[in-house]
This record gives sequence, structure tokens and C-alpha cells, in this order.
Amino acid sequence: METDHRSCLLFNVGLMPYLDALSWQRSLLTERIHHPSLQDVLILLEHPPVYTLGQGSNPEFLKFDRENTKFDVQTVERGGEVTYHCPGQVVGYPILNLRHYRQDLHWYLRQLEEVLIQVLALYGLSGDRLPGLTGVWLQGRKVAAIGIKVSRWITMHGFALNVCPDLSGFEHIIPCGIADHPVGSLAEWIPGITPQEVRVHIARCFAQVFGVELVQE
Repeated sequence: METDHRSCLLFNVGLMPYLDALSWQRSLLTERIHHPSLQDVLILLEHPPVYTLGQGSNPEFLKFDRENTKFDVQTVERGGEVTYHCPGQVVGYPILNLRHYRQDLHWYLRQLEEVLIQVLALYGLSGDRLPGLTGVWLQGRKVAAIGIKVSRWITMHGFALNVCPDLSGFEHIIPCGIADHPVGSLAEWIPGITPQEVRVHIARCFAQVFGVELVQE
């Protein structure tokens, strides 16, 4: 790991359609594959309601007919099973060149978990990891999902932290394929919490965990 702090561009945007954000990520990734010296990026945003399935995910985890539904459903190149995004959930997309950190995907996943665990600690909450699973749990309820894609050691996709979303959307799926751990949100522990305040904490903890200097765009 380099001792000097790399700069990382921070894009703190509002509500963005999922496919727009996906196209943006793919563009940033392609640029960095061809020009590895470009700065890293962290995008923080929220999505309108959408279900996303990772590559090779099990369609049985959808509790509705994908071919006959009003829901927005997208299959994308990240790892992991089906998940749900909606307003009130802060989504983070780091576009990092892991050659400048550690070329180890398990390390990277644990670092993303650590960012969110540190955010929860700022609120006096103790986030947990579960052996063999990826994500962050609070008292047995999953509050953060993580799914990544890495091409030539450059990352895309990322994490989703349930701050104060309408959790009813999760009732139509088996989130991440895990039937025995319910989904939760921070608002259940901290009434009145907002995505805006949590974004600030995520950015700060991300900079600390990855040893980068964030440059607000």
C-alpha cells in the first residue's frame, strides 16, 4: 500500500436512475483501464425503486414473474444475488484501481464492510459481519449489501446502506438469497436519520479506511 494519500474524486449526487448510474460507472471504468493514472472515484447517490440481479443469480429469489411485472428489474455484471434499491438507501460506487491498494478481492470486500461498520459506530451502533457472508448486520438484521465487479483490478458497483428506505420493496424478493436474516434500516435504531447526514459520514470513513483524500466534485 502506498504511504502517500491518493486523491479520490467524490461525486455526491441526488436521485439517479439506475441505468444512468450504471452507464456512468462503465464509462469511468473503461477510461481507467485505458488510462490507469486517472484519479479514483467515489459516487454516492440514491436510486428510484429497482431490483438488480448479479451475474448467475438465482431467479427463484424473485417472488414475482419477471416477464409480467410493473417493477424495474435489471441484470448486471456484479457478483451476488438479487437486491433492491430505493430512495432512503445510500448507494456507493467506488471506482478504485486496486493496484494502488491491494490486489485482493476479499480484502476489498472487508474494507467496504469496515467503512460501513465505522459509520454505524459513529451512531453508537455495533455493526456485525457474518462468517461466510458479505455485508453488514445490526442485531441480526442486514442493513448493508455489497456487490462488486473488478476488471483489470479496477472496481465498479459497490455497497448499499439502508438509512431510511421503505423496506416493503424487499418483501418481493429473498434479498441476496438469504432467507433467514431479515433486512433492516438505520431508522429503526435512529428515528429521524437522513441520507444526507449519513453520506457525510460515509465519505469521511471511506477516506480513512482506504487512506485517500477526497476531492469534492
